[in-house]
Amino acid sequence: MADSLVERRSIDVVPHSERHGTAFSQFTLWLGANLQITAVVTGALAVVFGGGALWSIVGLLVGNVLGGAVMALHSAQGPKLGLPQMIQSRAQFGVRGAVVPLLLVIIMYVGFFASGSVLAGQAVGELTQLGDTAGIVIFAAVTAVMAAIGYRVIHALGRVASVICALAFVYLGVRLLERIDLGAVLSDRAGFDLPMFLLAVSLSASWQLAFGPYVADYSRYLPRTTSGRATFWWTLGGTAIGSQWSMTFGVLVAATAGDAFLAGQVSYVVALGGTGLIASFLYFVIALGKLTINVLNTYGGFMSMVTSISGFRGQRVLSPRGRAAYIAAIMVAGTAVALLGKDTFLTSFKDFLLFLLTFFTPWSAINLVDYYLISRERYDIPALSDPDGRYGAWRWDALTVYGVGILVQLPFLVTHFYTGPLVAPLGGADISWVVGLAVPALLYWLLARRDTSHIPDRTLVPPGVEAAETGPEAVRAG
Repeated sequence: MADSLVERRSIDVVPHSERHGTAFSQFTLWLGANLQITAVVTGALAVVFGGGALWSIVGLLVGNVLGGAVMALHSAQGPKLGLPQMIQSRAQFGVRGAVVPLLLVIIMYVGFFASGSVLAGQAVGELTQLGDTAGIVIFAAVTAVMAAIGYRVIHALGRVASVICALAFVYLGVRLLERIDLGAVLSDRAGFDLPMFLLAVSLSASWQLAFGPYVADYSRYLPRTTSGRATFWWTLGGTAIGSQWSMTFGVLVAATAGDAFLAGQVSYVVALGGTGLIASFLYFVIALGKLTINVLNTYGGFMSMVTSISGFRGQRVLSPRGRAAYIAAIMVAGTAVALLGKDTFLTSFKDFLLFLLTFFTPWSAINLVDYYLISRERYDIPALSDPDGRYGAWRWDALTVYGVGILVQLPFLVTHFYTGPLVAPLGGADISWVVGLAVPALLYWLLARRDTSHIPDRTLVPPGVEAAETGPEAVRAG
């Protein structure tokens, strides 16, 4: 089974015999996942909505580093537990209570699948001469097939994309710099604008934090002896470098292209590179970059759906037919949203990113505080599937903190359809994500540290998971 290309596991723990790879695999995966057109558009939004180029780039860097660090802390959990990211949320929210953040995570995956399909569909439509709609459908179908194959092909795709997309972005960067006066673009004569700076920070931070609910899915096959620090730094390096590279390119394009970029993001970027075979290659690169991240979104959505339903059904193992059905559901929903929203993409995507941030910062705060400060990396893995076990069915303290974490952000939130009452006194700045991290982290720490009786002395693993995987720090659950 260890050598099988098609993945057999879903939400069950990965045993020692199937662990493989090194922490460097996280760098190539997340570099490839971020060198893509949607990250370019995310960076461009900082300028499209009023920011200057220089401070937009700085703000995006701050958000990528801060949000990427939170995301990389989740990644470091994968080798230790051998579990998908969201199933270990049952330790905080309960075996069934975890469904609350999980439902929002599934919506996120569908949304990102849709937004990626809009842009990739433009590229596939140009390559095939079949148009955007057919391009979206073709792209979605290829994405579903690769997600169904699973973990090994996802990492292989990441390695290929990290090289090809990096070369393409170097080429496009050179072509862009030949056309523009970089000094004039970065002069920012209007000076520093705090609300616009914080918008840039929020855009990139939300980009990174949205990876949190599935990042450990792609590190869980690493050997348990893999250094947590190595996993953290390689993940942070790949995601921060890749996203900042793409977003900086997006800032410079938006600052110099104006309406030409807004009229067609994909076509403008390709035209920047050239025509003929070069244009075809760039359309392919755009589709490849989006394929990498959309496979992650589809795979993560499948994992989250299985985790949600299994919490009520007690299911631990999924058949190949069941796997295909879950992935097909994600594909159909994401494709439908893509086809409905493709004509209002830019505004909708910006609001989608910032709105998602409202729901995932409290989840990240609770998960990381519990894992690193309360449980200290010690979980009873069999109990994560037992509603009558040590974690129970519903943990109302964590669910209450999660709800408070969402509510406290609303006065500071800025979106197209809602602006909080405390935004104007702050000059229009959106600091909701900072509040959404700090408040639930503190509240959960204060509540959870009062009763640690449910925390095992060491990590417990199911029968059949080799002791070689867990070493002297863990025992097998009988």
